[in-house]
Amino acid sequence: MLNILAVGLGGFVGAVCRYLIGLIPLNEVTVFPLKTFIINIVGCIVIGLITVVATKSNNLNPYMVLFLKVGVCGGFTTFSTFALESAELIKNGNALIALAYMLGSVMVGVGVIFAIEYFGVK
Repeated sequence: MLNILAVGLGGFVGAVCRYLIGLIPLNEVTVFPLKTFIINIVGCIVIGLITVVATKSNNLNPYMVLFLKVGVCGGFTTFSTFALESAELIKNGNALIALAYMLGSVMVGVGVIFAIEYFGVK
């Protein structure tokens, strides 16, 4: 039950942070989604740092790791988890599986959204 609470509270924090960053006014001169890009990269940096600290330190509370990695980073962006899992697959000698996962996730994800928008009721 504490696991669920840690993830839920972290998810709340991450989602609120993402929302607040989305409110920052930028004079975007291109259609490139700069705020989402920044959110995703920051999420990757944070989940990477948390993972390194968690694996090197036995003193880190496992509930805090869940709160930060699954909760905050998950609520902030799921891209950070995708990037972490891809890097771990490569690190563990599964480069082809990582490539299939990365390409498949992007292609299927974008494809599904495109299909829903294209074929959906307007």
